[in-house]
Amino acid sequence: MENTGKFQIEAMDLENAGNVSSFIKKTLINKGIAKNIIKRVSIAVYEAEINVVIHSYGGWCTYMIDDDKIRVVFEDTGPGIEDIEQAIQPGFSTANTQAIYYGFGAGMGLMNIKNASDTFNLTSSPKGTILDIVINFN
Repeated sequence: MENTGKFQIEAMDLENAGNVSSFIKKTLINKGIAKNIIKRVSIAVYEAEINVVIHSYGGWCTYMIDDDKIRVVFEDTGPGIEDIEQAIQPGFSTANTQAIYYGFGAGMGLMNIKNASDTFNLTSSPKGTILDIVINFN
């Protein structure tokens, strides 16, 4: 079983935020993946998708599903994460007032992604951020 896909994510498109994670969740359900794994994937992908929406100038999500894992890569354009270690700390947020008004930006996203993932790789520069996560099915 192999499945891949790619989605464009628009900056500050709060109305469509969550569409990528919903699609991936439905795909995993249709493949018969265990509910506890789907929950972890859903948390990680939703949090990462929201981060692209509220913190970047837009980007892409690419996913690859094989027999034993899902790999999801988020790539966005600027402004980047100045201090990754600080950004992973619970409660740290750089969300703008519009995102906070809509209930986003509590500063738990990166920590939630890291905790839900088996592999978590995050790199960033002023040109953009790349988040590469893997969640094993077993």
